[in-house]
Amino acid sequence: MIVITDNRIVGKRIVRTLGLVRGNTIRARHIGRDLMAVLRNIVGGEISEYTKMMAESREQALDRMVEEAHELGANAIIMTRFATSELMQGASELLAYGTAVVVVDEEQAAEAGG
Repeated sequence: MIVITDNRIVGKRIVRTLGLVRGNTIRARHIGRDLMAVLRNIVGGEISEYTKMMAESREQALDRMVEEAHELGANAIIMTRFATSELMQGASELLAYGTAVVVVDEEQAAEAGG
């Protein structure tokens, strides 16, 4: 599955647009991570516990979006974006969304007369 932030894929032609696909996850902070974050805030530096949590959240949201696109019959997702929102104190949603499409190689499209 090709997942891209652009509205076109070089060397490919979009032959069908299937619509919006999305994947999300909601994560709550963990007291252990919060304690480490407080300590890092005092001495400075990256809060690696939160960096890891956000990376895992992005991957999970992307995986869910790709799964939805597969169910529609897509082989690519264009215009991929991320959004976050705080649902309550200490819990946030991470949303990945894009447009599911079917693409073919430019050469295949030209051979088919398109």
